[in-house]
Amino acid sequence: MAENEEGGAAAEGAEAAPPKNKLKLIIMVVGVLAVLGGGAATWFFFRHGDAEHHAEAAPPPKPPAFVDVPDLMVNLAGSPGERVQYLRLKIVLELKEEKQIEAIKPTMPRVTDIFQTYVRELRPSDLNGSAGIFRLKEELTKRVNAAVAPIQVSAVLFKEVVVQ
Repeated sequence: MAENEEGGAAAEGAEAAPPKNKLKLIIMVVGVLAVLGGGAATWFFFRHGDAEHHAEAAPPPKPPAFVDVPDLMVNLAGSPGERVQYLRLKIVLELKEEKQIEAIKPTMPRVTDIFQTYVRELRPSDLNGSAGIFRLKEELTKRVNAAVAPIQVSAVLFKEVVVQ
């Protein structure tokens, strides 16, 4: 019987040892995962910060170039018997690069002609409010880009718009 008790104690000891080893193994695995997770999080945050610094170090964009269009003064289309109204425009074309200015100057008579023919068809009601001016700007931009292709005009800017 003593052997059974000793054998039983030895059997219990053999069974008790593996759970302690498994517990140690689980603790080590959790520790390794925590260290790896912390390292990955640190790498992500520092890497994100480096991207911001690289973006700030990028060279500043080139300033746009501007070309004046000769002033336009046209009479607006109206109904017979109405008072004649005039429209005076001072326009500037915005280009992406300075070197495009020399390329666009030979086409300036064509640009002026296109603007004149379009603006002469406008009625005073077409220019009411900011929505009317915005539509005029968009239409002139579309027409000037067709006239000076392949050069791309970024925007048509108004220096002065007077309806009398």
